Amino acid sequence: MAGIASRIAELFRIRANQALDRAEDPREVLDYAHTQQLELLQKVRRGLADVATSRKRVELQIDQLRTSAGKLEEQAQQALAAAREDLAREALARRAGVQNQVAGLEEQRATLRTEEEKLTAATQRLEARVEDFRLRKEVLKAEYTRAETEAQIGEAVSGVGDVLGDVGAAVLRAQDRTEQLRARAAALDELMASGALEDATVKVGPDEVRVELERISTDQDVERELKRLKAQLPAAPAARTQEEKGARRAESGGESSV
Repeated sequence: MAGIASRIAELFRIRANQALDRAEDPREVLDYAHTQQLELLQKVRRGLADVATSRKRVELQIDQLRTSAGKLEEQAQQALAAAREDLAREALARRAGVQNQVAGLEEQRATLRTEEEKLTAATQRLEARVEDFRLRKEVLKAEYTRAETEAQIGEAVSGVGDVLGDVGAAVLRAQDRTEQLRARAAALDELMASGALEDATVKVGPDEVRVELERISTDQDVERELKRLKAQLPAAPAARTQEEKGARRAESGGESSV
């Protein structure tokens, strides 16, 4: 059971890292790292400034104490000149105390100077490293941007290739379909030319036969009506007799032929 749990935890860790890799921009990480280095450099510079300020303050105190020691020595000389040995002794005692303070401050100044020199060297090294990182950072960012652009172009070209491949397949299918239709049309033409198939446009259909018969019947009716109307017209007896004879001959001729 513990093994399964550890596998699940490892799987979640891997997926989380993959999600971070997709969401993480290396250029932003480099910029953030450079910002952190600049902040560290600023802290070191402030520390160096504080040490230098402390050393300067100690040097001022030393100068003030030395000035005070010089005045006490003059006072001791003045007291001796005035036959006040006790005052001279007191002034010299104070002068000795001031000199002890000066000696302690000088040791402190030496320590601060050493610390200042160390911080100065560390600041210079850190400045050089930060500057070197800044230059490398810009180079890495440029390389990443170039690689990203090339990858995007490659993906775009790949997508175009897929589209062109689909279009090419569609064109091939259209060509195959066109060739099939052409072959079918050629086969039908050969069958019709050989007589295996009859051309329906040449054959007279039942409708056309009926129309032709009706036209012949209509023409006969028209002729009969025309003759009837002519018979009703007034005419000379000889002409009428001649027409009646002609009509009888026509009728008898028609009957005999039937």
